[in-house]
Amino acid sequence: MSRTRTERLVNLVICLLSTRRFLTASQIARTVPGYEHDLDDPRDHEAFQRKFERDKAELRELGVPLETGTSSVLDAEPGYRIARRDYELPDIPLEPDEAAAVGIAARLWRHAGLAAAASSGLAKLRAAGVDVDPDATLGVEPVVTVDAAFEPLTAAVRHRVAVTFDYRTPEDDAAASRRLQPWGVVCWRGRWYVVGHDLDRRAERCFRLSRIVGQVRRTGRPGAFEPPRDVDLITYVANWSGPVERSKRATVRIRPGRAAGVRRWAEQISAGPDGDVATLRYSEPEGLASWLVGYGADVVVLDPPEVREAAVARLREILAAHGDAPRRDAPAPDPVSPIPGSVPTAAGRGPTLAAGDGAARAGVA
Repeated sequence: MSRTRTERLVNLVICLLSTRRFLTASQIARTVPGYEHDLDDPRDHEAFQRKFERDKAELRELGVPLETGTSSVLDAEPGYRIARRDYELPDIPLEPDEAAAVGIAARLWRHAGLAAAASSGLAKLRAAGVDVDPDATLGVEPVVTVDAAFEPLTAAVRHRVAVTFDYRTPEDDAAASRRLQPWGVVCWRGRWYVVGHDLDRRAERCFRLSRIVGQVRRTGRPGAFEPPRDVDLITYVANWSGPVERSKRATVRIRPGRAAGVRRWAEQISAGPDGDVATLRYSEPEGLASWLVGYGADVVVLDPPEVREAAVARLREILAAHGDAPRRDAPAPDPVSPIPGSVPTAAGRGPTLAAGDGAARAGVA
């Protein structure tokens, strides 16, 4: 659905919720933005009627209780309204663990640089009488890592202001300056991308946020451009990135009877003395490592080194997020150890940390 139509439908719902009497189509046309037309032009009025009929059907299909009737027996033309009692959600009873889960979600959004949206959502729940504790954790802590360019780019999208940044591609050693009118920031296969109009190349372009070097700087004034109404950002990123070719293979050790998700994706599984050994296809080591770390001590990376190093880096990120990062002079943990999932610590300092412990403490299921 285009942004224009979405705004028109939202305005229509607000209008019909705000009135106690039935509003006729002509009254709606004079009140709701998006329905303006020339009443003296038959063709223009006919176009309005078709648009209004489509919008009414769309609202009913979405489950909006749109009523038709008249406010008085003297009214010759039927009107429309939305009864608030039928539109509003019922009471939302949350158990303590459910309220805690909502609190965790709000904290997760704060970590991702979306504090305003999280605060708004909590405020609406509290206004509805739901007691939500954003600091309740149930023993887990959300860990969200986003690229430094995420927040300035999302702000630029909201204010429709052009930006400039340095961008490094895998083929180039040096970063090149780019000027972009950002249309939106989306996540595709675990990575964040910004899509917009490249001012230098005068064409649509997509950029991975992790490849942006340095600061994102605003240029020009807010509201300087209007994004396309019907662009599908996810589809554009998917077409730009192309199909994933899982041409590489990794070997992991799995505890007997555990990690069913890894087993389903395994190309081959064989029994070993310390557990089952599985072979997995992958394209990028970081993505595979992040996924495997979520299984905790049930999965240990055996090969290749690039996946093992990526798994160690991910565990270090989790530890750093909780203030338990090892000293720089500490030896790097070895994800391949005699005990499945265990890794040694630095000179006996503190308890032994299994791979699953770091993931569990970080709230990675």
